[in-house]
Amino acid sequence: MSREMEQGRMAEDMALVYLLNRGFVLKERNWRVEHKEIDLIMESENYIHVIEVKSLKAPAQLSPFEHVDKKKQNNIVGAARKYIFQQRVTKELQFDIVSVLFYRSRVELDYIENAFFPIY
Repeated sequence: MSREMEQGRMAEDMALVYLLNRGFVLKERNWRVEHKEIDLIMESENYIHVIEVKSLKAPAQLSPFEHVDKKKQNNIVGAARKYIFQQRVTKELQFDIVSVLFYRSRVELDYIENAFFPIY
């Protein structure tokens, strides 16, 4: 496994633990449809959370969440639509990002709720 993949997996693990500790329930991890993927699909009392986990090594010019561009957002929304249909989801969806920045001796994790909205 490449360092980048290893870092991404570690960031997903950290995001998952963080969200589980907040009372979320894991529905899916690395859910794939066609060429699209959703990193985490989690459920809270009121929502199904579609979560993109993005990580970078410090120093970085942009925060990890700033790398989730419109193209990536559209891919996530497209995958989420398929998930809704296949799983017959009735709860409202929320699109969130977990941003993980790795420093030499520490990690900075930010959870951005309602990070983006689908464009219809």
